[in-house]
Amino acid sequence: MSAAEKIQKKYISVEEYFEMEKHSEIRHEYYDGEVFAMAGTSINHNRILQNLSGVLRPIFRPRGCEVLLESVKLEAIKHFYYPYPDLMLTCDAEDMDAEYIIKKPTLIIEVLSKSSVLNDRVAKLRRYKNIPSLQYYLIVSQYEFLVESYSRVDDSSSWLYDVYEDQNAIINFPKLDFKLPLLDIYEGIKMREEDKEKDEDYMLKE
Repeated sequence: MSAAEKIQKKYISVEEYFEMEKHSEIRHEYYDGEVFAMAGTSINHNRILQNLSGVLRPIFRPRGCEVLLESVKLEAIKHFYYPYPDLMLTCDAEDMDAEYIIKKPTLIIEVLSKSSVLNDRVAKLRRYKNIPSLQYYLIVSQYEFLVESYSRVDDSSSWLYDVYEDQNAIINFPKLDFKLPLLDIYEGIKMREEDKEKDEDYMLKE
């Protein structure tokens, strides 16, 4: 997801944050009493999310699950951290009846932007891993064929890490009885070599 910009220094309560979001025209993330305005995204970012939604919804909606895109909050840490993941899959009955907040996702996907590399790969990864219901976390590059996959080992706190860089690769989700080809993720995406090089430079500097 793209970078969030802090809009105020004073601390606010979770209740104040929830009330603010109901009336706000833009999204804000909440972290430990601070509020961050969410920046816009690129066309490739949007296309990737549309591709993923187009693949996941026909498969999982008949199973009683829901695919939710970047305008829905996640309760990553109760009363402490509420981000807006790019995509969430939930099959939990409580989530199905929720109005604003998802609490028990099975799959979370974040699409990398140049300004979100460290946040998605480090900060969010660490916090998402502690969500008991979460089984899979994908980090998708929008600049090259590159998907990083984290999958929970059984019901433990251990996770497996895999990298998919071949455009013909297929990501397997055995707990969801589902396979996702990279070609489906990147359908219609125009890769530009200069974007890849700039992204690599950014990561090296960080």
